[in-house]
Amino acid sequence: MQTTCPPVIAESTAIGGAFAFRLLAEDSATFARRGRIQTMRGAVETPVFMPVGTQATVKTLSPAEVATTGAPILLANTYHLMLRPGIETIRGAGGLHRFMGWHRPILTDSGGFQVFSLARNANVREEGVTFASHIDGSRWTMTPESAIALQLGFGSDIMMQLDHVLGLPSETAAIRDATERSARWLDRSVAACAALREPGSDSVLFGIQQGGMERHLRIESARRVAGADVAGCAIGGLSVGEPKPVMAEMLEISTPYLPRNKPRYLMGVGSPEDLWHGVARGVDMFDCVLPTRAARNGGLYTTDGRLTISNARFRNDHTPIDETCDCLACSDFTAAYIHHLFRSGEILGMRLASHHNLRFLARQMELMRESLETGTFAAAFARFETRYVPIRQRGRAGAPARRESGSSVEIA
Repeated sequence: MQTTCPPVIAESTAIGGAFAFRLLAEDSATFARRGRIQTMRGAVETPVFMPVGTQATVKTLSPAEVATTGAPILLANTYHLMLRPGIETIRGAGGLHRFMGWHRPILTDSGGFQVFSLARNANVREEGVTFASHIDGSRWTMTPESAIALQLGFGSDIMMQLDHVLGLPSETAAIRDATERSARWLDRSVAACAALREPGSDSVLFGIQQGGMERHLRIESARRVAGADVAGCAIGGLSVGEPKPVMAEMLEISTPYLPRNKPRYLMGVGSPEDLWHGVARGVDMFDCVLPTRAARNGGLYTTDGRLTISNARFRNDHTPIDETCDCLACSDFTAAYIHHLFRSGEILGMRLASHHNLRFLARQMELMRESLETGTFAAAFARFETRYVPIRQRGRAGAPARRESGSSVEIA
């Protein structure tokens, strides 16, 4: 892969020490961008997919194994880490990086999505949200200020504001109320960051756009986030069950209102087709539990689409899952062996499948970056769409593909 990039064409003003975003290339036929995020713990080349380590671990994989997939940054979740092991344990370990043994950058979600989707009896007030833990029913309160304090305590490289998340369906009035509250909570998050961040801290804050599926609210929210004193802009409240064309429409009306010189992060999206479509619409960063969740259930990505390795047709398939892949599974093992592991209930099957899916997505992002550097993104995107079937049962030549439905949003 090409390792050099064009000169910087746009650059953010560093906010919070070492953080900076440099825009290196833009595609002339789409809104796709090639950039680089600089942090104290290293550079993150964009567009990038971030594996999810919700509870300070990417399920079934060690940090060293995750690193070999090509992941330069991980995501962890404030809601889950607040409940267990708790902020004092993480502080006592010297911060989240030391606690989990990951020494590259970490982005921590504020936990807003989990509060509204996973916790019980959530009660939203202007001050914040009170809820019952999904683990033991204990009562907790999270505010924009406490979410920042927790993430600063973790030592997160990138922190997310607390936002008010709504699912589908929701009335327009409720969406407006939640969108406006998220904007006010962003202002409070910015103020808390300025007040609580210690001198020398390199933690930075991203704001989150909301607005449901309402065009005017999406635009209004994007403008509010764009005008805030934040290092990057996230797009929230999508991939929550809406049809994919609707998600694409919301992206298309959102990204033009977000700053060109700051990274754009689409939250909770991670299927290969959604990554390509998101990058084509100007997104730089993605995360989702889907690749590892699918892997643990035998769903594996290939250049031709997603397959189910436990299907009987793999019993005597002594070829790699994907002959173009250099992951641990494809380099050393065959489809028949991994089929055997899944049918036998062996943990190694889940581990190899998880490594494979994360490596597959990292390779897709590498391909996107290379095509953006060479001015061939539109052609690469067209080739991907021609060949890739989102979910299929792998077979011999002529075997029909089978598409399956399902949201790419899952709760780890």
